[in-house]
Amino acid sequence: MSGSQRQSRFERGEDVVVMKFGGTSVEDAAAIRRLVGIVESRLGAQPVLIISALAKVTDQLLEAGNAAAKGHLGSALAIVRNIYVRHEDLADSLLSASAHGSLDRELRGELQALESLLHELETSRHFDLKAQDRLLSFGECFSSRLVSWALCEAGLQAAHVDARNCVVTDARHGQASPLWDVTNQRLRDALNPLLQSGSVPVLGGFIASTIDGVPTTLGRGGSDFSAAIVGAAVGASRVEIWTDVDGVMTTDPKVCSDARVIRKLSFDEAADLAHFGAKVLHPATLAPAMRENIPVYVLNSRHPEGHGTEITARASTGNRVSAITAKRNVVSLEIQSRRGVDAALLNTVFGVLEQHTCAVDVMGTSIDRISLLVGSNVALPKIVEDLRQVADVCWENHKALVCLVGENIRRQPEVASQLFATVSDMDVRVLCQGASERTLSFLVDESRAEESVRRLHSVFFPKLEPARDWGGISSAFCEAG
Repeated sequence: MSGSQRQSRFERGEDVVVMKFGGTSVEDAAAIRRLVGIVESRLGAQPVLIISALAKVTDQLLEAGNAAAKGHLGSALAIVRNIYVRHEDLADSLLSASAHGSLDRELRGELQALESLLHELETSRHFDLKAQDRLLSFGECFSSRLVSWALCEAGLQAAHVDARNCVVTDARHGQASPLWDVTNQRLRDALNPLLQSGSVPVLGGFIASTIDGVPTTLGRGGSDFSAAIVGAAVGASRVEIWTDVDGVMTTDPKVCSDARVIRKLSFDEAADLAHFGAKVLHPATLAPAMRENIPVYVLNSRHPEGHGTEITARASTGNRVSAITAKRNVVSLEIQSRRGVDAALLNTVFGVLEQHTCAVDVMGTSIDRISLLVGSNVALPKIVEDLRQVADVCWENHKALVCLVGENIRRQPEVASQLFATVSDMDVRVLCQGASERTLSFLVDESRAEESVRRLHSVFFPKLEPARDWGGISSAFCEAG
């Protein structure tokens, strides 16, 4: 969207806020009631909702697809009928009889299409990424329809919009990329009339389709990306990611109980954190928001009064290190060629990785060697086999990439010194080949990842000392003394 289009929207007072609710934020009736309350609190603006599948539904759909493709149609159908019943039970708790009947007709239509797909999988015994995208789209279709009716029941004017008709992508199934021009136009055509009429559009996250209407997905966790895509298309004033944590944390609170909420974070820092394993944001989320300079907020739907984390173009935590993250299931690939590393070899290597949908986390090169860190991939044996046709290859798995993120961290030698001192007794390899000035990372055995994170967190985020009891004497008096 051009600056003039965005300005004219703001001049008309059309303050649009895109709100994405993750699976745990719609997991049960209490969660959906909280969602309704949060949306009601945003009615001073114009909300657009992006809804994930209910918690655990995506995994259950995958289980059903795999079962059907293995010939276990009965168990596959039982799984999806349980999913349907779960949505029906929520409708019983949230909706009047007439609204429940209308939703039930919509859900039954989706269920019939889902069961038909499982029959196809049982016949073909082939569950590829294209079929997987078709299957997984039903989770968001179910949940977004349910939330739309729950909002209407609460007296809001809500309208369900099928994201597959608006978000158009390439045909890279499993992790498709938007075709921006057509996506932006379709989103504006679908959403602007609803916004102008005062309706709250409700879309499923994560799901899309090709230009020919074949269902695709944006990758696991892609509902965040959906929110940013929609926000950029309609010129939103902010994008809100509603989840089950208080914001982006200094590290994973499940690993380190002393983790703290980061109040402000730059787009660049947040993107690095997502790339290196932080699970709060999808790695692709921030690109559309950065391009349109739309602030992103990470908030807790269980504690909606909290401040969360604000992510903007220019922000500073005030710390040398903003956060520490660990990316597990990392594989180290060493590719050595006696002819040296040249453009032809690099082209071949990345062609093989692209063919097997294997993303690179970190790369380094020398005169005759390419060192890569990639995510664990079931195709790794085939990747190595293909690469051995052009070079010598060795690989190690069960590794973790631990990363410190902070503005200009690579220009602060004292941070590296403290890092080395903290993990000096571990068998680590420090990797600084990345282009970002905001990261310092090292490779460690997966079994040592949590220990290294806890050690580093205690160094860079020491526990705050409790306030001293001065027996009633004021702090101002102490300072004067």
